[in-house]
Amino acid sequence: MKSTIYTSILLLLIVSGCATIVGPETISRNPYIGTIVVDYKTGRVISEDNANKLIYPASMVKLMDLMIILDKVQRKELQLTNKVVIPTEATKNIKGTIINLKEKEVFTVEDLLHALMVKSANDAAVALAIYVAGSEKAFVDLMNARARELGMKSTRFFTVNGLPHTNGKDYDISTPRDFTILGRELLMKHPEALKYTNCREYQFRKAPNPLTIKPHNYLLYSFPGCDGLKTGYNDAGGYSIITTAQQDGRRIIAVVAGCKESKTRDSTAQELMKKAFLNPAVSSRP
Repeated sequence: MKSTIYTSILLLLIVSGCATIVGPETISRNPYIGTIVVDYKTGRVISEDNANKLIYPASMVKLMDLMIILDKVQRKELQLTNKVVIPTEATKNIKGTIINLKEKEVFTVEDLLHALMVKSANDAAVALAIYVAGSEKAFVDLMNARARELGMKSTRFFTVNGLPHTNGKDYDISTPRDFTILGRELLMKHPEALKYTNCREYQFRKAPNPLTIKPHNYLLYSFPGCDGLKTGYNDAGGYSIITTAQQDGRRIIAVVAGCKESKTRDSTAQELMKKAFLNPAVSSRP
């Protein structure tokens, strides 16, 4: 009953445009909050279970960071070789997974995108956001505008990295279905995104203090044809993943969100993708 009321409040906030969420509240569950598998080419649903339930996507929001930056590169407003001087804001009071950026260090946009997508570095997300938009808030505005353009009607971004907002209440919110919209658009418009989401190892720092980073998405190693996309975790939202794989020229995208355990997330995603490739039947939902 409590979770039903909470979901209703969140939906009301989205519809009304209110900018504050009344959390934090743990919404993860066993085995998951919701799942969905879609055919990449057509967008048709192969399977779904509570795909419209609200989730905390956590680090999966970094897919939108990647989208916005690659959009700008495509429009020649930005180059991957541009040098980013790390600002103070990207070096202090950032929790979770970080790349330990130091103030006034210099990296290329390309380097920081690998840190963002391979390591899932929260400080890299902040550095890129400030470089691209001038501030985290301005970048979040770009994220929300892009989500509206894509028809991600149940999505509201508050952060560039998926961490709870500084007041501890404003969690980024979305749904499994909305994230398949984002995943399809990203791969259709920017197939080069797979260079980052399928990267198994990247030399982020060179000598004398070398640092090699590796991904959190273990399906890259265990599921045939898997080449992305992004995992996410926070205490309240649990473990989530948007993943994609291609077999025999056919690509699918799957989302499993809100699991209590990472093993459940990964095993569920593998099983759903396996069934999808064995049974290409789709629902009538466009």
